[in-house]
Amino acid sequence: MITLYEVLRRPLITEKSNYQSGKLNQYAFEVASEATRTMVKDAVETLFDVKVERVNIINTAAKRGRRARSRRLLVRKPGYKKAIVTLKEGQTLQIFEGV
Repeated sequence: MITLYEVLRRPLITEKSNYQSGKLNQYAFEVASEATRTMVKDAVETLFDVKVERVNIINTAAKRGRRARSRRLLVRKPGYKKAIVTLKEGQTLQIFEGV
């Protein structure tokens, strides 16, 4: 069993997540592979003192690349689990401000 502090690994800051945080009130995190929706909701509500409306979880695939000479497939980046957290209206997370 993982603790509340081990559920969220890191925030994902990309162009798409910046748009989602500004317009749609959604924030993206990389989470532990054993994490569930309720675990993510409890972790965000406890750690950031906000109200969560919805949690979507996505398993992202590993990124693959080719080696030029032998043409073998190589896995370069491992896959991970991503959570998109939608907050209630009017609430924000400070770690995403000013990015």
